[in-house]
Amino acid sequence: MILSAQCTDARVNLVTPQLFARFPTAESIARLEPEALEPYIQTCGIYHSKAKNIVNACRAIVARHGGRVPDTMDALLRLPGVGRKTANVVLAVAFARDAIAVDTHVLRVAHRLGLIRATAPAQAERQLMKVVPQRDWSKAHHWLIHHGRQICRARNPRCPSCMLVDLCPSAKRFLPKS
Repeated sequence: MILSAQCTDARVNLVTPQLFARFPTAESIARLEPEALEPYIQTCGIYHSKAKNIVNACRAIVARHGGRVPDTMDALLRLPGVGRKTANVVLAVAFARDAIAVDTHVLRVAHRLGLIRATAPAQAERQLMKVVPQRDWSKAHHWLIHHGRQICRARNPRCPSCMLVDLCPSAKRFLPKS
């Protein structure tokens, strides 16, 4: 997840097969110096800091957690390079926990739909937790991301083809004037 910062999922998905084939465990990455990891991740952008954070996070996982990714928000947030978004994704995907990870798509779509008023991810997460039933947090995260990528794009949202257009308070700003 550290790789995904300021990078597309498509790019991360191109990089990770070779990365994990060469370094399949936290222990194998923890033994590296960040510079040794950089060639594997350089196409993901800001790779110097990402390599440092990944290596240091793996070292912490090995030292503090016996090589296993921790399964609590507090422990995840103590890892270098891990913020709330990454921690929530790990909890939801790896551990099937109820969590709402707020990325740029989630923030934009939830704001446009009037689900939140927050402009900062941490505030948005708290507000979404109040309006989305807990059992749906992880699903809502994926729904909002998908909707943001496919329909409610940052530029040129596709409001005419949106199934939520009649419920969306922002649609009138983006619909063609007739």
